[in-house]
Amino acid sequence: MVDRTAREGFTLIELLVAVAVFSLAAMALLNLSGENTRSAARVETRTLGGLVAENLAVEAMIAPQIAEGQTSGVVPLAGRQWTWTRAVEGVDAGMLRIDIAVATDEGQAADRVLFRARVS
Repeated sequence: MVDRTAREGFTLIELLVAVAVFSLAAMALLNLSGENTRSAARVETRTLGGLVAENLAVEAMIAPQIAEGQTSGVVPLAGRQWTWTRAVEGVDAGMLRIDIAVATDEGQAADRVLFRARVS
């Protein structure tokens, strides 16, 4: 006869190793999920900041005149406040360089550089 009591079930060591392997895999999946969430939030911030920057760029391009110097302001979009800065400087006698930077409380979200003809 074969002694069945010595062969039935798993040992405590085998169970501990299996639980440790499972917990490592679960932690890796949770970390990946958290990183995906953070990445999606960064992409959303950059996309919305880009929209604000593009809107400001269009305003700068269609304005009849734009003064040289630095201006700034705050624009609401998607339930957030976006702080923007626009720096206008003359490149040569006929051109202006316009630098637009958009930021949130977390930091820089988008920037644009454009050139337009100086209107006399």
